[in-house]
Amino acid sequence: MKNLFIIILVLIGLKVSSQNLQVLYDVGEDRNHITTTVEMFKPDKYGNTFFFIDMNYGGDGVKGVSLAYWEIARVFSTKKFPLGLNVEFNGGFGRKVLDRVPGKPTIAYGINNAWLIGPTYSMNAKDFSKGFTVKALYKAIEGQEGFGYQLTGVWYIHFLNRKVTFKGFADFWRQDSDFNFDGKVDATHVFLAEPQLWYHLNKHFDIGGEVELSNNFALVEGFKIRPALGIKWNF
Repeated sequence: MKNLFIIILVLIGLKVSSQNLQVLYDVGEDRNHITTTVEMFKPDKYGNTFFFIDMNYGGDGVKGVSLAYWEIARVFSTKKFPLGLNVEFNGGFGRKVLDRVPGKPTIAYGINNAWLIGPTYSMNAKDFSKGFTVKALYKAIEGQEGFGYQLTGVWYIHFLNRKVTFKGFADFWRQDSDFNFDGKVDATHVFLAEPQLWYHLNKHFDIGGEVELSNNFALVEGFKIRPALGIKWNF
């Protein structure tokens, strides 16, 4: 916990050129860990750049950092043409205690690097009170055979005089998963969605949280619902 507060103070002091820092406490079954997210979205005349960095602390039965993961995406677009080109990279690593294995060993695993490219389309209200983005991407996952793809939807809605924001994303992609580590493919597709609800106390500080809805995601077989409560600092 001490290391977590040091990390937060460093991030706030440096501002890491980001738009917000989130600290979430996951209250899902067998979770009960803290996640920090550094997130940035920056538009320019050639499109926009987005990235986030997630770090889990104390999850999956281990002490310290149990997951480090990041995504960075660049969209090339113009105001005159409705479609953009999304180029993206995902990667990370994690640690996990294998409760199902005698002796409960701790393993370290890599989240295979992934490269994505494809068209994206966005629509926003004139006052930017709401909007959505859809993406159809080719996805090349390191070590994955066959044709890979990912469908993504992103949305945001501001209401109650912009005091409340409902936002989030949903991803569906092809990826072979081996949950039992026996060399056999147990599932071929993954679904992940994270709707978030935030109440803005002022222009910098939010309270709220998210719900992770997943199927065959992150070495966990089947459908899971995982709520989290959090705070957000907007730079």
